[in-house]
Amino acid sequence: MTLPAGHPLIDGRTVNSPLVRAFRGQPGRISRDQGHIAGAPSEDGVAPASGPVPVWFMRQAGRSLPEYREVRRGVTMLASCLEPELASEITLQPVRRHGVDAAIFFSDIVVPLLLAGVDVDIVPGTGPVFAEPVRTADDVARLAPLDPAALAPVVEAVERTVAALGGTPLIGFAGAPFTLASYLVEGGPSKDQLRARTLMHADPATWGALMDWAADVTGTFLRAQVMAGASAAQLFDSWAGSLSLADYEAHVAPASSRALAHVVDLGVPIVHFGTGTGELLGAMRDVGADVVGVDHRIPLDEANRRLGGTTPLQGNIDPALLGAPWPVLEAHVLDVIGRGATAPGHVLNLGHGVPPQTDPDVLTRIVRLAHGER
Repeated sequence: MTLPAGHPLIDGRTVNSPLVRAFRGQPGRISRDQGHIAGAPSEDGVAPASGPVPVWFMRQAGRSLPEYREVRRGVTMLASCLEPELASEITLQPVRRHGVDAAIFFSDIVVPLLLAGVDVDIVPGTGPVFAEPVRTADDVARLAPLDPAALAPVVEAVERTVAALGGTPLIGFAGAPFTLASYLVEGGPSKDQLRARTLMHADPATWGALMDWAADVTGTFLRAQVMAGASAAQLFDSWAGSLSLADYEAHVAPASSRALAHVVDLGVPIVHFGTGTGELLGAMRDVGADVVGVDHRIPLDEANRRLGGTTPLQGNIDPALLGAPWPVLEAHVLDVIGRGATAPGHVLNLGHGVPPQTDPDVLTRIVRLAHGER
């Protein structure tokens, strides 16, 4: 199946955008002050930190923005995600304020679970909490598939957003099956995913059935966003860092591949990101990703080496440094840009999400720095 004729990648609105070009490993933009392709490696293998670099921030739409807090006043998180006009407005806010090179669709990884009939709520200060954890074969058997018709509010929100963005790409996103399954088994957030990892080994058949269900639900969610106009897709695996490489490859990768199979035929760039996943980078790429997101724990040139120098990268400013003095943060950002330029393509981002206490002006300043406006 192909994308609709009015899709931004088909009608040309976003196909040559800096973000899409970087995700596809295509040559970067010309440095305005040096007259050459930015990011040519230096003799030590680390590229000079000059020239425009596409940038967006995970969780750029959210609690760090006063305009977000204003429009969310009195509205729950999940209700915000399912009100198309509000979800679109929140998605657009950081693009207007910061001038980032992409919008990330405002939603939550548990939205498709909710729409599939799972009793889940997002508790402020805690995160997703499930009324009934899923821990047995009977529990899994009671899970219903996601009816694509239930995604109508999501589709409308994406369409509204894409119409307002013009040539700025929208990134669709979804939670990876392991992270969703972990939440379901644990009943909420967990520091070590111990119950989930135990089920993985104690009852592989139940675990596999749960992962297949999660893969299809989240894959359907992601495909709806892409078909409605998203120019790229990101699979977000918050908890994969708790796994060994062997466990990831045997018990998780097949389901992540199954989730991405819902969109690979559409030809949009696919990003796969996880936290604490430096040892899993190659396996995470090999499930069907075009781009690997890297958290702040390893330098991008090392990530590039581990991936064989063939994979575009996204990342990886340390979110902790967003509160540091500007000279410290500036030096760090320039170092990230330089190391990222060793890869076939680089989109500047954080090593995780924007902390809620972040000064929005700092993010705007990073965007200007990445765009060569020092």
